[in-house]
Amino acid sequence: MVSIFSNHFFRWTEQLRDSGHEVYWIDVYDSNTHVKKIDFVHQIIGWRNKIKYPGRYWIKQNSPKLYKFINRINQRKLAQIFESKLSEIRPDVVHSFVMYSACVPIYKVMKKYPTIKWIYSAWGNDLFFYQNENQKLQDMKLVLPELDYMFADCVRDFKIAKKHGFQGEFLGAYPGGGGYEFELYEPFLKPYTQRKIILIKGYEHKFGRCNKVLKAIDILKEELSGFNIVVFGANDKVLNFVKKNRLNEWENLIILEKLSHSEVLKLMGESLIYIGDSISDGMPNTLLEAIVMEAFPIQSNPGGATAELISHKENGLLIEYPEDFEEIAKHISYALIHLDKVQEGIAYNNKEVKPKLERNFIKKLVLIQYEKVALELKNNND
Repeated sequence: MVSIFSNHFFRWTEQLRDSGHEVYWIDVYDSNTHVKKIDFVHQIIGWRNKIKYPGRYWIKQNSPKLYKFINRINQRKLAQIFESKLSEIRPDVVHSFVMYSACVPIYKVMKKYPTIKWIYSAWGNDLFFYQNENQKLQDMKLVLPELDYMFADCVRDFKIAKKHGFQGEFLGAYPGGGGYEFELYEPFLKPYTQRKIILIKGYEHKFGRCNKVLKAIDILKEELSGFNIVVFGANDKVLNFVKKNRLNEWENLIILEKLSHSEVLKLMGESLIYIGDSISDGMPNTLLEAIVMEAFPIQSNPGGATAELISHKENGLLIEYPEDFEEIAKHISYALIHLDKVQEGIAYNNKEVKPKLERNFIKKLVLIQYEKVALELKNNND
């Protein structure tokens, strides 16, 4: 396994516990932290710095130019340690998570070992957004033809991969962190009739467009008077927008900054409607979590990914133009006027979509795919 230090990666890898596979993980940026959650995995950490010199963190904070200069001399490259471990471990398969952190840096090494099969997992913006940047597209086109297998969180990304040279086998579209343990979240679920929250994802950055949603609610003040509007994960750009537009004067608007994952899920379990808006994403994890927590989703649909799960005006509403606050306002207004449709949509998701997001259901499907790879390796070696 080649991946960044990430909870999604840990949740995915945890599916392999007691599966009979011997698993190694190299942390591509070397957080130098042993992860207890995946303690069955051989964890390759502490590899990056040749010398652990005193005062390193002080220099990083107070003299970034000096820190950068020292790192050029003192830090090993991922490709170096990867090749060393590849020769030592002699794995049957290498599984890279994310193109630019875990595939591109080891591409030249993998070219030297054509008999070792290579699996790639695409997450989020990995292909959809970065195919529009020339250098990253060129890197993508080098790597994709070398890959033998691919997982993704949406079918859209498999199609993009094929377009840019992937000729291997698609192992399926599954949530990037595997499925969800329903029994953990059951206590957070409020009945439909007790839900009076409209929940908004508060990301405003390169991809997130929370402020467009806030602009939409600003023109729906009267319609929203009977609901509490909660924004979670708000950053400075959101806080500044709220203050500038005097939304902080609304009695029914609550702005929350950093929350734990369980706090977000608890909020979702109390929410009638969940709204997420971004210009680029894969299958959004927060969308899946909203469905698991039985909130009605209004979600952007970059490249058609969300439409793989949500049918517009049936089990959710699709935002086709994430920069268009008027479209978002129309969707919110539609949901408020057609609360019967909202209830029907939630009921549909509970019956048809939510069961397919359960942890063991996803785990079983994922392990079947790994076993398929193992069987193909065995047949090739016989």
